[in-house]
Amino acid sequence: MVHRRDLDGEVLVFGNQGALWGNAMTWWDHDTGTVWSQPLGEAIVGPRKGARLELLASQLTTWATWKTDHPDTLALDAPGGNARFRLSTMSVVVDFGEQVGVYPVEHLDRFGPANDVIADVPIAVVLDPLEADRWSVFHRRIGDDILTFGVAGEELIDLETGTSWDVASGRATEGPLSGAILDKLPGFTSFERDARTFWPDAKYWAP
Repeated sequence: MVHRRDLDGEVLVFGNQGALWGNAMTWWDHDTGTVWSQPLGEAIVGPRKGARLELLASQLTTWATWKTDHPDTLALDAPGGNARFRLSTMSVVVDFGEQVGVYPVEHLDRFGPANDVIADVPIAVVLDPLEADRWSVFHRRIGDDILTFGVAGEELIDLETGTSWDVASGRATEGPLSGAILDKLPGFTSFERDARTFWPDAKYWAP
């Protein structure tokens, strides 16, 4: 997950606080020593308690795929090992503040995109049929129309017009809506146990 680190006109500098809260990472800001919850983006202990950072849209994908789509990207060259996490064991979380949606990846993989409404926003949570570890959350509205998404073979399509869409960019690649771009919305992954800890009142998608 990615958060904006400016708050009330001030740019915050964060560090890893080291402790877990709700089985998840915590940060601290260097200015006040306030402790923040990573999943919530919210200050939980200290002078800024109750403040919340804005969640930004981000993407999980392989470096090779990202470089193909964005060849001019610069990145920190740091050693790393294989991740112990597997996307298939996690859920995609969409947190709009007044309502949270949780979408188990195993269901998305088996039944296809989740066409849902969270906090009155029509959304689509989709897995990339060509890239096993890539997913996106999009606004389903284009102009005055709300689209419904499905997968045909290895293509993401909308059922209303049959247009094909790119999961990484949200751009329509072929069909009546070719060239249109879906708005990308914030989402992140979580283990189901952790999701139930942080968002006990969330809406769990059941296909």
